[in-house]
Amino acid sequence: MRFLSRTMLVAVVVGILCFNGSLTAAAQSMPAQPRVNVEELLKTLPDGRRWLDHLNNDLLPFWMMPEAKGNPVGDFPTYRCNDGTLFNPAKPCVELSDPDPSVKGIIKLDRDYTRMKNRQVYAYGIAYHMTGNPEYLRLAKAGSDWLRNNTIDRKDGKVLGAYTYFSVPGHKPSPPVAERTSQDLAYAATGIGFYYYLTRDPEVLKDVVAIKDYIFKTYYDPSLDILTWVKKNSADGDKTNQLELVGQLDQIYAYMMWLTPALPDPLRAQWKKDLQRVAHIMVEQFFSPREGMMWGSITDASYRQLGKDHTDFGHTVKTLWLIYEVGKLNDDFALIDFGRVNAAHILEQAYVERTGSWARRIDAQGKLDEDKEWWILCELDQVAGTLALIDPAYARYLPKTYDYYFTYMVDHENHEVWHWVNASDNQPNRRIPKQHSWKNSLHTFEHALVGYMVDQQLHSEPITLYFAFTQKPPQDTITPYFFQGKIESMERTATGYKVVFTNLR
Repeated sequence: MRFLSRTMLVAVVVGILCFNGSLTAAAQSMPAQPRVNVEELLKTLPDGRRWLDHLNNDLLPFWMMPEAKGNPVGDFPTYRCNDGTLFNPAKPCVELSDPDPSVKGIIKLDRDYTRMKNRQVYAYGIAYHMTGNPEYLRLAKAGSDWLRNNTIDRKDGKVLGAYTYFSVPGHKPSPPVAERTSQDLAYAATGIGFYYYLTRDPEVLKDVVAIKDYIFKTYYDPSLDILTWVKKNSADGDKTNQLELVGQLDQIYAYMMWLTPALPDPLRAQWKKDLQRVAHIMVEQFFSPREGMMWGSITDASYRQLGKDHTDFGHTVKTLWLIYEVGKLNDDFALIDFGRVNAAHILEQAYVERTGSWARRIDAQGKLDEDKEWWILCELDQVAGTLALIDPAYARYLPKTYDYYFTYMVDHENHEVWHWVNASDNQPNRRIPKQHSWKNSLHTFEHALVGYMVDQQLHSEPITLYFAFTQKPPQDTITPYFFQGKIESMERTATGYKVVFTNLR
């Protein structure tokens, strides 16, 4: 594995060249950027109050229903109907009993997924982080406690990762240990990891570290320099020869990126190195310089083409965003430039000027697929906002893409955000549930948090976030998510601290 020196400029150049010239190619192919009047742009860009309104009035009502909180509270359900009610076989809602064929394979009502419970803990954590409301912290704790007591696979004093799902009925933990994917194991750390980020509870950290250590010890194959997918062919069709982008990406995204700055040393130093290592794997093995895209899978040559699963604007721009952030965390200038330049290129490709919205991908025929999948819109907004912290002109997309999202993606009757909206008529596909085995609250709540922080910074307004520390940790471990910022003030609250940041970067 190559690591770039922090002190030698020549190492930066060598590192860039090691990426097969992809940075240079991307820079040369960048379309000319339009001139932007930043003062006029900022007049059309909402500030953080719009995101707090979105959080409180569009998102949280769906997640504060009694049906969302589980029985017992903290055992959050995987599936709910679009009106927020639990599935009732006697009066089944069509989106779960007869869903659109595109999602039938992931609607498994006989399973209750660990990853979705973790995502809901994360969402309550974000809600507390943005508002300081102790009720959201209580729900995050209830979920974190339930996950730690029920989903972590502990045998003979060792942690063997976590169970992927529980059977319904019967609550049997599944699948066998060797059939669990590295991606599912990553998301088993999301909720409990975010609870640690808020509280710095050392007992919680032990479980997060145990899951992370198990993943890297079990799934990293040094002969391939990659995190593998499963250790045994599974009943769900997962194969040991699979080499998946999300097996790498979601180690960073699901827990490591925002958790690493909050860790004590020497753990933080080790995680920073592991983040850097995984970022280099994704650059060197998954990036196509010709297409400017990340391949979703590199299992064999047939997967390395447009139109394949996970080869889309969402996975690509998210990967590039995180490569950029990993580079910043490690002073790895080649990763910084690689992520920044190529992410900017994706924004240009994905933006649909006539509708002021984002497209999903380029399909197998080379055509722009303009249909809307909720999480891809979130990721593209977040990356545009992140780049706007460097150059505010990148915010030129956001007034229109925000407006599209708030107008068409939000369910204005029953709250939360639709999974899918058709580009042809801007109408949601109501036969796809808003909550299922791969859609919970993670992306919509992260979208609200990042939108709030970025837009406050662009308007030169302070960013107020709430933490639940019992004792103040070292100040350099208190960060606004995985960004950096200057702490202007810290004020004690009933549940922890209110921290005001400026200079988000």
